[in-house]
Amino acid sequence: MRLAILTWEYPPRVIGEIAHYASSLASELTKRDLSVRVVAFDDWATGVRDEARGVKVFRIDNPVKSHISILTWALTLTIEFERIVSDLYYARDGGLDLIDAQEWMTVPASVSIKRALQIPFIFTVHSLEDHRSWGSSDPLSQAIKNLEWLGFYEAERIIAKSAWMKDEVVRIYRVPPEKIDIINPASSNWTNRVVAVYSGVGAKEA
Repeated sequence: MRLAILTWEYPPRVIGEIAHYASSLASELTKRDLSVRVVAFDDWATGVRDEARGVKVFRIDNPVKSHISILTWALTLTIEFERIVSDLYYARDGGLDLIDAQEWMTVPASVSIKRALQIPFIFTVHSLEDHRSWGSSDPLSQAIKNLEWLGFYEAERIIAKSAWMKDEVVRIYRVPPEKIDIINPASSNWTNRVVAVYSGVGAKEA
């Protein structure tokens, strides 16, 4: 299986828990002989680097430097995610079978790639806009919620870290509960369960 993890933070750029989650996941998946590529935003270091643990990381920068909101930042970064994933897809010695999209910032690129190249994606949800901006009805929050909904709708599977998060996704976005897998990264066998989700999507696509 050839996998790309799309994320807006990855060590050494650490903003919150996503960086550590994506790093641990990529490292563990590589130990299982999966071909893992991480495409991550980094405003200091760009380019391709082979990490010590065998993970290949493609660091991208946003081509637009000034933004009025996190929404315009995410949408202009989309083109860079799409560029790298397209290169991986068309590489002679590579190819790509699946995308694991971390959070809503990677949803626009994942949906575009799915439709253009028929590469399915998993949507790993770490938080929800309703929780980050509780009670907000401003246009920015509504736009972010629409992108979260798009990710839940277009993804083949959704990974939530707890039963509570799964219940919230179902409650807020009316997602069928059978589409969501609960995988706690603190559990001992969590990467085995992630691989099982990946394999299920791969078998469905085959």
